[in-house]
Amino acid sequence: MTPRANREGSANVEERDILREKPLRYLGYANEVGESFRALWPVKLVWATYAVASSYVLADGIDKGIKANRNYTLNNTRAEVPTAERSSRVGDVTTALGDTVIWQSLASVIIPGFTINRTCAVSLHLLKNLTKLPLGVRKWTTTAIGLGMIPFIITPIDKSVDWMMDRTIRTLYYQIPPSLDSEK
Repeated sequence: MTPRANREGSANVEERDILREKPLRYLGYANEVGESFRALWPVKLVWATYAVASSYVLADGIDKGIKANRNYTLNNTRAEVPTAERSSRVGDVTTALGDTVIWQSLASVIIPGFTINRTCAVSLHLLKNLTKLPLGVRKWTTTAIGLGMIPFIITPIDKSVDWMMDRTIRTLYYQIPPSLDSEK
């Protein structure tokens, strides 16, 4: 939940972030499910799961841009905020949208999709060369391995993407990136 201003302008009302809460959050993992089923599904269906996950990424970015615009209006139009301390509306919206899309693209689509894809490919290859299991069993085993990995890779990937962005791109638009600020 993020703070939202009430009608009087004070930020004491909590706003739900439905794109970061379950079940909508699971749309960001659609491509990981698709990669897990790659051995069983037609390639077009796997690519469709990337379309679902990418749509989620864009929707979350747009949502964060809209919220940044709303926060700009609430925080920069009151008379008690000196003009020199007001932020740029375009800068705030661009930063919120861009940061979200980059982070979500890396943490929800690119890195997990690659991780599951390669793990399933290696698993299928090893099962073919090291076992005498029938093809159908090998494919279902590979799918189970891919699906089983999903809950275990989410947090490490999320933290790694935060770490990487805080030390690279976020240094361009934050004086102190959020996670670096908490390390002090």
